[in-house]
Amino acid sequence: MLQNFERYPLTFGPTPIEKLDRLSEYLGGKVEIYAKREDCNSGLAFGGNKLRKLEYIIPDAIASNADTLVSIGGVQSNHTRMVAAVAAKIGMKCLLVQEDWVPYENAVYDQVGNILLSRIMGAEVRLVDDGFNIGIRSSWERALDDVKQMGGRPYAIPAGASVHKYGGLGYVSFAEEVRAQEKQLGFAFDYIVVCTVTGSTQAGMVVGFAKDGRQRNVIGIDASATPLQAQSQVLNIARQTAKFVELGREIANDDVVLLADYAHPRYGIPSEETNEAIRLCARLEGIITDPVYEGKSMQGMIDLISKGFFPKGSRLLFAHLGGVPAINAYSDTFRNG
Repeated sequence: MLQNFERYPLTFGPTPIEKLDRLSEYLGGKVEIYAKREDCNSGLAFGGNKLRKLEYIIPDAIASNADTLVSIGGVQSNHTRMVAAVAAKIGMKCLLVQEDWVPYENAVYDQVGNILLSRIMGAEVRLVDDGFNIGIRSSWERALDDVKQMGGRPYAIPAGASVHKYGGLGYVSFAEEVRAQEKQLGFAFDYIVVCTVTGSTQAGMVVGFAKDGRQRNVIGIDASATPLQAQSQVLNIARQTAKFVELGREIANDDVVLLADYAHPRYGIPSEETNEAIRLCARLEGIITDPVYEGKSMQGMIDLISKGFFPKGSRLLFAHLGGVPAINAYSDTFRNG
């Protein structure tokens, strides 16, 4: 489906799929849990899901003759870390707008984790006191204008690389990669569990797995705490992406499954249930998840298994999207483990 799109390689190649035997057994052994390790996909600043998206966006940035990548996220944005890494890799400047999306009281919140890495990689970081929203932000638009006024040539990458015209392509590629790995494994996964905020990761999966009729088996776990907006954005991106890749069928409203029960109390703030899921996965499998994204999707998957949401014998693929550097900003929560 992607043969007509240029890709700039930023990842190592196919990411490994790891069986989580101890977690599966702990949860009753009724389903088999596997993890696709998108957190191990590159040597660029700890990698993560945003690199898959950027592989299909960066060729357009280079072709535009830009000299500065301009993007936006929260203070502990994984996405902006990845934009900073890619800018360094391809020799462009980088301006990052970091908005105050998370009201988390920690003295080092804006000094460690993702934002620290972005600064080390030479990005210009602009802290802005605006709250959370997954839509197009005026602070980002001002940053683009500022680069132009200084004589630069900006290239706009929206939050999460999501509402970019090519934002969904990376996770169409994910679905194709999973299908190839399933042939090697000798079975197909019954469900794919993924965290959703800005939307293009799930949207790309929906399109990619629609090729073999599994789009409704992509179970999105909302972490935005604005699920209606997130659902709408996933649907819009999926429909645009389906047209781009000539899927040959429409994406229906109910093709997007997004569960809203696990984002509590708000974006970027973990519940105690999220923290316990982070600890459980770490202590059973040695896999670290984060309080903003994968901790919440891990919590959701654990809870859904416990409630019998997945039929007995199901094989689940948990998408680990790679938000772990942010956990450093939550040191007070985990200071005693």
